[in-house]
Amino acid sequence: MDNFAPLPPLPTSPNGEEDLSFTIYSQMPILGIIPARYASTRFPGKPLIDIEGKSMIQRVYEQACQAKTISQVIVATDDERIFNAVKLFGGEVMMTSPSHQSGTDRCREVAEKIGDGYEIIINIQGDEPFIAASQIDLLAGCFTGDDIKIGTLIKKITNPNDLFNRNVVKVVIAHSGEVLFFSRAAIPILRNFDEKNWLNYHTFYKHIGTYAYRTEILKEISALKQSSLEKAEALEQLRWLENGYRIKAIVTELESFSIDTPDDLLKIKTNV
Repeated sequence: MDNFAPLPPLPTSPNGEEDLSFTIYSQMPILGIIPARYASTRFPGKPLIDIEGKSMIQRVYEQACQAKTISQVIVATDDERIFNAVKLFGGEVMMTSPSHQSGTDRCREVAEKIGDGYEIIINIQGDEPFIAASQIDLLAGCFTGDDIKIGTLIKKITNPNDLFNRNVVKVVIAHSGEVLFFSRAAIPILRNFDEKNWLNYHTFYKHIGTYAYRTEILKEISALKQSSLEKAEALEQLRWLENGYRIKAIVTELESFSIDTPDDLLKIKTNV
């Protein structure tokens, strides 16, 4: 697994220089929220699966707590088993409504209860047990101006299998670094080249599902109705784009590995 390690070095920014912007903006109050639900369709109970002696949710929590920019980390769940597991290892956790349709909705509930003192909310994916603290800091550093409302991480695709895997979300970005579109399909299509050679002729990006939002924007996007593009691709972030919200993409050079299925767990255990 490329560049994969529990405690990797600081990622670089898109221009190839070490990104230290989080040291400048570390005074902004930032809340890290890890949404975690038990009833996953493809892998029920996955937050509590054991990875070398620790549950996945504990690994994500401990990685997030190492981020320099985050003032507080809290798990948001709707299941007592996850709630009790987090309490057992000493983490902060909040019970949230079982009716939420997405992690963003769960983050909004936490923000409404305790987030008024926080300018930025970072939604940390609960199924990435080796998310690097430096990746979280890199994302937090994207708020360099008031015009940036939402940020997310992306990475250059180097594995051809990722390009055509519908579980790996692809991202197209503008020269400004803003997201133009997300898709489960390989985009853009290179009409004049064989698919097996596409990576040789174009830079493709995949989405690393961690988001950062200004607190007031999180509340706004959570109130939006489902959009047609979102339904088509089953990607909630398309709802935001379709309603005119801009998303800043930050490039990380570190590999990420999410556990969506039992097969993913088998793969990751061979790399721990």
